[in-house]
Amino acid sequence: MPVSQAISIARANSPFLDQLIERQPELVALLAREDFEGALAAALSITVENDTAATLRKRRQGVALVTAIADLAGVWDLTRVTRILSDFADSALETAIAAAFAERVPDAPVQGFAVIGLGKHGGQELNYSSDIDPIFLYDPETLPHREREDVADSAVRIGRRIIELLGARDENGYVFRVDMRLRPSPEVTPIAIPVEAAISYYESSALAWEQAAFIRARAAAGDKALGDYFLKSIQPFVWRRSLDFGQLANIRKMSGQIRDHYHKGQVLGPGYDLKRGRGGIRECEFFAQAHQLIHGGRDPGLRMADTRTALATLAERDRIGADEAETLSSAYQLLRTVEHRLQMLDDRQTHSLPENAADLDRAARLHGLTDGEALVALLEPVVTSVGAIYDGLAGAEDESTKRLADDGLPLEDQLSALGYADPPAVAQRLARWRSGQLRAIRSSSAREAFETVLPKIMEALAKAPDPSNALARFDNVIEALPSAINFFNLLDARPALLQLLADILSYAPTLADALARRGELLEGLIDTSAFRLPESRDALLDELEARIVDDDYQTLLDLVRAFVGEKRFAFGVQLVEGQQDPLAVSHAYAMLAEIAVEKLTAATVAEFERAHGKVPGGELAILALGRFGGEALTHASDLDLILLFSGDHGEESDGPRPLGATQYFNRLAQRAVGALTVATASGALYEVDTRLRPSGAQGLLCVSFESFAKYQREEAWTWEHMALTRARPVYGSAQSAAQLEAIINETLAMPRDAGKLADDIIKMRSDMATHKPPKGALDVKLLPGGLVDAEFVIHALQLRFGQGLHPQLDRAADALIATGLLPEGFAPSQALLTRLLVMLRLVAPDCEVPPEPAQAVVAKALGFTNWGDVVQAVDAARGIISAEWQGIASRLKNGM
Repeated sequence: MPVSQAISIARANSPFLDQLIERQPELVALLAREDFEGALAAALSITVENDTAATLRKRRQGVALVTAIADLAGVWDLTRVTRILSDFADSALETAIAAAFAERVPDAPVQGFAVIGLGKHGGQELNYSSDIDPIFLYDPETLPHREREDVADSAVRIGRRIIELLGARDENGYVFRVDMRLRPSPEVTPIAIPVEAAISYYESSALAWEQAAFIRARAAAGDKALGDYFLKSIQPFVWRRSLDFGQLANIRKMSGQIRDHYHKGQVLGPGYDLKRGRGGIRECEFFAQAHQLIHGGRDPGLRMADTRTALATLAERDRIGADEAETLSSAYQLLRTVEHRLQMLDDRQTHSLPENAADLDRAARLHGLTDGEALVALLEPVVTSVGAIYDGLAGAEDESTKRLADDGLPLEDQLSALGYADPPAVAQRLARWRSGQLRAIRSSSAREAFETVLPKIMEALAKAPDPSNALARFDNVIEALPSAINFFNLLDARPALLQLLADILSYAPTLADALARRGELLEGLIDTSAFRLPESRDALLDELEARIVDDDYQTLLDLVRAFVGEKRFAFGVQLVEGQQDPLAVSHAYAMLAEIAVEKLTAATVAEFERAHGKVPGGELAILALGRFGGEALTHASDLDLILLFSGDHGEESDGPRPLGATQYFNRLAQRAVGALTVATASGALYEVDTRLRPSGAQGLLCVSFESFAKYQREEAWTWEHMALTRARPVYGSAQSAAQLEAIINETLAMPRDAGKLADDIIKMRSDMATHKPPKGALDVKLLPGGLVDAEFVIHALQLRFGQGLHPQLDRAADALIATGLLPEGFAPSQALLTRLLVMLRLVAPDCEVPPEPAQAVVAKALGFTNWGDVVQAVDAARGIISAEWQGIASRLKNGM
């Protein structure tokens, strides 16, 4: 609306603004000319000589007038208004701190005293008539103080003076009400707290609501380096590395208490509390904060203070629905804007729609509406939508899940009603869980969390495809967990995960074992992104790097292990749930391993260089072979690696502790392998096999490119050249990769004696069959006509004819088929057995026929309707591959 109209509406409906307009004609003149920036600058430059308090009060009145008119006229949006108000709060604090220091310790620097802003001030979303909720911290070592004055007394006196300058009233009103109740233990602590004592409190004694409060904390004024030090120190308290689903229970509890305490403001209409009412501002904020707390420990990109930005980012990262984010964000904007209208009436920190009809009408007219009824009508659909979304977060408890404990039937009858075939045995297992024998359910809080979700667990396991296996494996999981509180909170907060858990426990012992080692793996399944494969290797790397907030080497090792474990587990669940082609998941496993190798090796190199410098002209490079080289890993695959270095082996490193090139790169290679294999707090990462290096286990771990090329030309065995057909660089510069690819291509193009090649390959396969027989009836890797036979056929043809030289076996097979060297049915046969291998690594790691329920899962993943069809197709595929293997010797010798 025009500025003149905004001024008229303000004068007619807001006694507070009408008074300001009378007192500030110079600002009104600037506003009338639509010079809002000039008016704001003028307001902030008001000065009353030798009177800090009066200066700040007059500035505050000027800022209040300018922002109100700009807001009513639609010139500044909510974001700009709240940012200006928040910036003024920072400026006022800085002025008050400087004045307090000047009065007590003239000429001393402002240091050793910091103000942490919390709430809307911390989030730079300050209300029009809000108070501020600071924490005053001081450093006893650096805070200036008077001679013979106790430093703690000095800090408290400075704090009191700041509060007085901001909060005392006179004819010009006040600057800010200062609420100190958010500091640690406010009933017993002084208003200014030593920084280390505050850190200790948040590390050991803080309450759940205080964790949420620090989402919007920032160093607002004073010694900001001190404030930033404090906030960084308490990051582990605020942002927990494990998904913190216990916060949902806390949110529910807080919401219930708020709704009960402010029950009069819950019904929309006169008296409705825009902040605390059902569907109000607080529920928009709580919804965002709950998801930030749950996910922000592992996703630093969610650690922002602004509510609407948080909602948008949560939606972008698939943590909440896009519709939810849009609804809550637009609702938040409207509710906050109307809240400002209420506060403009009399400059009171109110959040409730006036019960007086005339005041309600005035608030409505400030918003451009005709009367209070129109304002209530505008709010009605918004409040309803927010309330419905928030109720979904808080979760209405399903009374039917309480039957296990509450319906009065004997326990065995309840278990029978749920469908358990052997209720006495299940009851006995239940009694063991409740006995206190298991460390995961020993504490009172763990028992409480367990009992809360137990009815849902028992119902889900009873409905599992294989209840007996599911129950036994669940027992293994909770027996192995060191603590299960968050595990049970997660299941309580996300009931849909119970079905996934039942499937995992029924079908996939490999995943169940992983879950027993790390219960937090289940956390990775809470949103839809867990059921999508990465679009590319770079996209997966970007996701990993988004979680890295600390360049500490050990921290990085843990973070990469946690990330890989979570992703590998999620990929496996996608297989069990039939959501992806096993071949696509196999490729995703390989991408995951590649970014782990890249990230950890780069960090290891950087760490090593700090001590030993660099070798001029040399660098570490890594070749992947086997399934890793062919980009087709299974859940259980190890990594076949060859570590090499470029440059002159006679060079020496240039660091504080120099090493010769060979010693340098061999030590570095050992550390790089260790980074991939040594278990940390987050568990093991990969098994690494380096036996394919030149001279095998007897040779150096890392040799020069030159030595590698010479070995391949002059000494390598046929099986080593076969392995080289699936070699590809996975670490090193583009220049190094090109050099290695040239060596590989040269090696594979070497002329060969057809008879010797055939004899070598036949002998190698025979030796393998003797020393490494099939593990079980479904060992499709080692059985005759299995994947090893297929690989030997492909590698033999590649070396003999120089065709299909591609590390990926499926592409190599397609190329050999195109040249007539393999029959059409070979590639589909190999693909079928590969899919089966990928599935069996999860559902039947012993390579025996899986239980009947798991057979259906495998059949579906392979595209068949039943297990019988799978067996028939596998037999046919093995026949095709076996036939090719049986004829390979004559084809190699005869050239056909």
